[in-house]
Amino acid sequence: MTPEQFLERLKKAPAPVYLFLGQESYQRERCRRALIEAVLTPENRESGFTRHDLDQIPLTAAIDDARSLSLFASERVIWLAGAEAALPRGDAEIETPELAQYIAEPTPGTVLVIEASRYDFEGEEKSKLERVQKFYAAIPAQVEFRQFPPDTARSMTQSLAKQAGLQLGLAELALLLEATGGDVARIAVEIEKLKLFAGDRRVTADDIAALVPDAQAATIFALVAALGRGDRTRALQVLDTLSRDGEYMPLALTFLATQFRMALVAREAGLRTAGQIQGHFNKLGARIWPERARQIEQTVEAFPKARLERAVVKLFEADRSLRDARPDDRIVMEEMILALTAPGY
Repeated sequence: MTPEQFLERLKKAPAPVYLFLGQESYQRERCRRALIEAVLTPENRESGFTRHDLDQIPLTAAIDDARSLSLFASERVIWLAGAEAALPRGDAEIETPELAQYIAEPTPGTVLVIEASRYDFEGEEKSKLERVQKFYAAIPAQVEFRQFPPDTARSMTQSLAKQAGLQLGLAELALLLEATGGDVARIAVEIEKLKLFAGDRRVTADDIAALVPDAQAATIFALVAALGRGDRTRALQVLDTLSRDGEYMPLALTFLATQFRMALVAREAGLRTAGQIQGHFNKLGARIWPERARQIEQTVEAFPKARLERAVVKLFEADRSLRDARPDDRIVMEEMILALTAPGY
């Protein structure tokens, strides 16, 4: 079921056992709070809530705790984190008879939640998550916490900013999304910080760069966009900003290399629009945002295939030079920019 379905069914009565699956933490925390409020009265929340980590204790021991009656609370919520740790290693037979027995006869007044948040539903981890689902297949009430699609994350960010009374322009919104990777749980925290910092005035890009971890990476994307357009002057200006801010140049180069490789893939796949580019990479498990897709689109438009291939080679050479004993990494970056923006390169 989805988080929304979980919250709706919770209004009637909680299930005795839940499996929470997936990495998305904003909705998971929302559901966790709603479950505790539904099962435990305010005065019982300290004594009625128990958390175990299955990295530390066996699943059978946690189930034994759920079977026991508490002298201090008639209603209990038992939270089992790190559910993946209970799986047998290798190709061992997957079987949970103790869990099935408990589900058949759960303890009255006790809600058991097993949380598996290590793996995601897409990409290379998909098969690992499927193995977790198979191991806990006896649990009928499974809640899936999938990552928000980029458009949904964007709209939720706008909604959270509005609720907080935060004045956030479209450019600043894009910067916040890029800096947080679209993680709505992180975005909610950063919006609170920005509100305390900015108060009633409009949030600026400098505010986000100062407060939000990884926001400086957005300046690197400005360099990517300038190179994608072949704009030498702007690229050198951005490089100057990165140098003054003490940016680690090999990291900047990694972003650049990723941008040009993705542009090369997009050109070879015949992708023409930002929407096609975003959809293609999201299907491959490489989640990108509309702003990033437009940057890749600009790069594809500015660089023919042969020039893209030469750019990837030049970036490799620059990366190798940065690893040599050079007096100044900036010189390497300037040479690379001059080469990539040279007419007819």
